[in-house]
Amino acid sequence: MKTKLIILLCFIAAWSLVVPSRVSFGADQESLRIALESEIKASGAEVGLAFKDLETGTTVFIREKEMMHAASTMKVPVMIEIFRQAEKGKFGLDDRLPIRNEFHSLVDGSPFSLNKEDDSDKDIYALIGREMSIRELTERMITVSSNFATNVLVDLVQAKNVMATLQELGIRRMQVLRGVEDSLAYEKDLNNQTDAYDLMLVMEAVAGGKASSKAACQEMIRILRRQTFRNGIPAGVPQDVPVGNKTGSITGMEHDAAIVFPPGRKPYVLAVLTRGIRTSEEGEKLIACLSRLIYGEVAGKYAAQNCR
Repeated sequence: MKTKLIILLCFIAAWSLVVPSRVSFGADQESLRIALESEIKASGAEVGLAFKDLETGTTVFIREKEMMHAASTMKVPVMIEIFRQAEKGKFGLDDRLPIRNEFHSLVDGSPFSLNKEDDSDKDIYALIGREMSIRELTERMITVSSNFATNVLVDLVQAKNVMATLQELGIRRMQVLRGVEDSLAYEKDLNNQTDAYDLMLVMEAVAGGKASSKAACQEMIRILRRQTFRNGIPAGVPQDVPVGNKTGSITGMEHDAAIVFPPGRKPYVLAVLTRGIRTSEEGEKLIACLSRLIYGEVAGKYAAQNCR
């Protein structure tokens, strides 16, 4: 009997080496941190990084409370507020809004307009004087990072309400004060700001169905997955792995925040903010590198190597 028990235990031990178990973070988590910090140091950029695995609860934080200009990442909280107000019956997503190129500064209410050449969504300028649905404007705000659509929508839902929703979700430091391209506000340092930690919390609220109703969060995820700017976090994971992300870019800064859906498990959320980069391409490559290292850890294929 004793001999049979020993044989059985040996068989179980051998089988455990053959059959892969659920990936868990252990010693490799510290190796991952070292690899991430090595790439960040080599880049010469300032980087804030916040990662949370919604399967295991594991986190990795690097300068996660370093505040930076939010750039277009602030468009995700605006999207959340749009869906929340729609669910409260304040408007329908298929309601239509007039498209006018006139907005008002946070500083003194003075009017300003947007420049087509400074907007990644140039096509919308041909629609000035017409109407568009709130749903279509929201889609363009996220998928092509339309500044014009963003300002129309911020006027609709109001930045103070976006801030109230962030507070309700426990997101305390992110600041959404205004729309975009308000040069007078920029000169007075009245800017939308975030750190990587709070931006991660925004994506987690969407991924976990907490930002609004579960149905609304699923629709927000579908919009994020239709993102056209894919050179940051999505570039660091296999092409067949779904990613919903939102980038942000301003002179000397490149950001990305994402929900990543590895097969057969819950997703993870990742936010990376960079400052002090020479070009957007340089920032994108760094973010993709960091993303690649993190995906390798989550997928159980991590090896200590650099991205250069």
